[in-house]
Amino acid sequence: MSSPCDPQRAPAGDVGAALMMIDSRIRAIHDGRTGTDPEQRELTDRFAASLGPTGAQDLLDGTCTIIYMFMQWLRMAYEDHDRDVIEYVVPHLVASMRMMPRSIRPEAIPMMAGLLVAAGTGLSPSLWRGQYGEWTRDEMNPLEATAFLLAEHINRLTDDQDFATRLITEALTGAGQ
Repeated sequence: MSSPCDPQRAPAGDVGAALMMIDSRIRAIHDGRTGTDPEQRELTDRFAASLGPTGAQDLLDGTCTIIYMFMQWLRMAYEDHDRDVIEYVVPHLVASMRMMPRSIRPEAIPMMAGLLVAAGTGLSPSLWRGQYGEWTRDEMNPLEATAFLLAEHINRLTDDQDFATRLITEALTGAGQ
């Protein structure tokens, strides 16, 4: 019996736009631009405003698709070393989110942890989240941070600060062919 949260039932969303936002955040941090760069924030706000309601939903779905892809890659990487992705990734990301109280409200962390567990067990994060109602405004920063933290985790594991972005880019290129 297939799950109502089967990834094959989920919309992929705008993976390219989601990847662009994640990659720009990674680059900003590696370039030493921490905090809220007013110019970067303005560009992000303009981009988000230009999406409209369906574009915003596509960006959310795209971010969830990336989270799913990152967790599947991590699951395979950890299984190669006889380790469980949930045991090794989720506590680390939750601890990281708890250290970001200005960006991530504490009440959003359980939802993001559940999203990671869903993706790590082969469920669509967007369909899993949809069971609990619409996305809230307070979940937008935590969702972005979750994708970013997963990318950084992958980049640290591979000792390559562009690996996570390349992983998704190559998957998109392969899907396009």
